[in-house]
Amino acid sequence: MFRFLKYLLILLVLGTVGLFGYSYLLEPDPTPGTTTIEIDAG
Repeated sequence: MFRFLKYLLILLVLGTVGLFGYSYLLEPDPTPGTTTIEIDAG
């Protein structure tokens, strides 16, 4: 019984860590990939 609860707790922890990691990977990058620099040629 205690072995089952221990495995269930480990699976629960790994599942929550996996979900947080997956949602973190799905988030868009806060820094823009392309930066435009305006050059005044006048």
